[in-house]
Amino acid sequence: MSESKASVTWQEKKAFLGVSPSGHNVQIDADKENGASPMELILLGLGGCASYDVVSILQKSRQEITDVRCELTANRAETVPAVYTDIHMHFIVTGQDIKDKQVEKAVKLSAEKYCSASRMLVQGGVNITHDFEVVAG
Repeated sequence: MSESKASVTWQEKKAFLGVSPSGHNVQIDADKENGASPMELILLGLGGCASYDVVSILQKSRQEITDVRCELTANRAETVPAVYTDIHMHFIVTGQDIKDKQVEKAVKLSAEKYCSASRMLVQGGVNITHDFEVVAG
């Protein structure tokens, strides 16, 4: 098991400065005035993790991608704790002669095997769905 260390320091009001294990600063703000909220960061982390997998898998399968975007739509519980209950991930893959089957495979491998954030959220009871579209360009 590998250990990671991070820190979060209160700045003012509901704003905090996060320092990632790799030393990068992240503005966190529950009021969403000076940074993303903690729950927004979870959503972005999921999108980043899954997108990295999809890009990596498509590159290894020699797909000529020029852009990959993941649009996430999430629903949260009505009561506290207002956890995510459902998250839908829509991947938009742009490139030349991209094969739908390769994109489908990449998205499925990310969701079911490689994306740590996705696996963790699913194990915590979040229903995560995904789909994709391929755009020539």
